[in-house]
Amino acid sequence: MKKEVKKLSLLAILIAISLVFSYVDSLIVLPFAIPGIKLGIANIVIIYTLYKLGIKESIIVSLLRLILSSILFGSLLTFGYSLAGAILSLTLMIILKYKTSFSMVAISILGAIMHNFGQILVAIILMDTKEIILYLPLLAITGTISGIGVGLLSVLVLKYTKGLELN
Repeated sequence: MKKEVKKLSLLAILIAISLVFSYVDSLIVLPFAIPGIKLGIANIVIIYTLYKLGIKESIIVSLLRLILSSILFGSLLTFGYSLAGAILSLTLMIILKYKTSFSMVAISILGAIMHNFGQILVAIILMDTKEIILYLPLLAITGTISGIGVGLLSVLVLKYTKGLELN
């Protein structure tokens, strides 16, 4: 019982931190005005949860963060874009973590690129235009850069929280 309460408390804290990171991410204005490009710092929490707690918990944190951040800071449209990206990204990161020997940074990069791909798919459907796919190479470059940063920060967070266990 005590371990379950600790785990539930940790999940609540992780959701809260990811929500704060989402809000901070929405406030950061990058020097180039390219729609849809964000740092993705909330993914530090998602990667941490995946590596520290597991698949089910990372899905819970990711979905609740998406729902809450869309209600608080976004719209139904942003929810749709984010949900598509999150589903593809997290699915790929789970597969890569458990089926390959890729590093956490490589998994973060590929997750960021897959998130961008999901958003492009939604844009193609909503805008009814295939030409938006031409935007994908630029998003892949920025996704790679943000994926490197998120991956490196995730490595550090896991390293410095190694002693924190649910026992």
